[in-house]
Amino acid sequence: MPRAILCVLDSFGIGGAADAADFGDAGSDTLGHIAARCANGEGDKDGLRSGPLHVPNMDRLGLGAAGKLSTGRDVPGLDFAGEPAGLWGYAAEVSNGKDTPSGHWEIAGVPVRFDWGYFPETIPTFPDELIAKISEKAGLDGVLGNKHASGTVIIAELGEEHVRTGKPIFYTSADSVIQIAAHEEHYGLDKLYELCEITRELADPYNIGRVIARPFVGESSDTFERTANRRDYSVLPPEPTLLDRLTAAGRTVYGIGKISDIFAHQGVAKVLKGAGNDQLFDKTLEAMDLAGDGDMIFANFIDFDSLYGHRRDVPGYAAALEHFDRRLPEMVGKMREGDILILTADHGCDPTWKGTDHTRENVPVIATGPGIAGRGVGGRKTYADIGESIADHLGVSVGPNGSSFL
Repeated sequence: MPRAILCVLDSFGIGGAADAADFGDAGSDTLGHIAARCANGEGDKDGLRSGPLHVPNMDRLGLGAAGKLSTGRDVPGLDFAGEPAGLWGYAAEVSNGKDTPSGHWEIAGVPVRFDWGYFPETIPTFPDELIAKISEKAGLDGVLGNKHASGTVIIAELGEEHVRTGKPIFYTSADSVIQIAAHEEHYGLDKLYELCEITRELADPYNIGRVIARPFVGESSDTFERTANRRDYSVLPPEPTLLDRLTAAGRTVYGIGKISDIFAHQGVAKVLKGAGNDQLFDKTLEAMDLAGDGDMIFANFIDFDSLYGHRRDVPGYAAALEHFDRRLPEMVGKMREGDILILTADHGCDPTWKGTDHTRENVPVIATGPGIAGRGVGGRKTYADIGESIADHLGVSVGPNGSSFL
């Protein structure tokens, strides 16, 4: 029986979606703009990388062809000659957002048709009533931050005061999220998780998608570092996902990285965590050794988004793509007869774009496996086609929101 390996390169968009203007993102193109900067030397960084974007393995499978199909333009540096060896195309998002839960849920067959709640770009950003209720229930003597911020920046800014006062750091972004940072040792990891659980319950009336625990270590602003003990507290998807259908059919779903958190721990039987793309890649290989017939491995590679997209770091993003591409043959080499490997993304985060927010983009659909012949799958009208193609491949019922491209 076949298996499926689904890798989400978090934020790796390949061109502004048809409705990008509605989100202020007309013209965004994560792949295209990174490749263009690399081609003209703006992607160079001493000791990190130099020259045109070099991702020959993904290009051979159809990444360059997918990028051109999405935008109508050649992708600089991606010039594989001949027909791609994989299935290739792109998918557009129909969900009402451009955030992590919306993208992943839609990939798994459940688009988000409702509007999430968001917090204004004011200081303070959170409603006084909400902070008061959280403080009372959690026994807090106030909070720090209470604004829109980058996670690494606000930890450097307020981490020392947090350690000194014991007040947790609350912040948000353009996503529907409340993030809470606290020191693993001085504040305590269990205490942070308990605070997030309280916040999750009290945030429900505001229709907030996620509460995220952001633990860190270190003893000063220049040594603070976030750890792999992040935990996301998400609301449940509004209807059964591909993961639920697989579980009901007796299959095992392996969640790599933050996948289980995104689905509120529903439908994921085995969780393998890792700090950063390299560890997450290793965990995906480990899951491939463990997974049996009919199982699914669902991996999220977070660094593209959190370390490079949001920080608008073009050389870092390019280097991460090149490193993933160099390791890709390890994953392909572990595939069994009947397996399918799909590479995609959950949204864009163009590192050349204004601000630090995600960008509304089409995402790549690249698939390969033993016996899979290369061909185009076109522009898919919804990310849900990705999950429903996996359902088709694994022989479980196809959901109502997408169609298979197999």
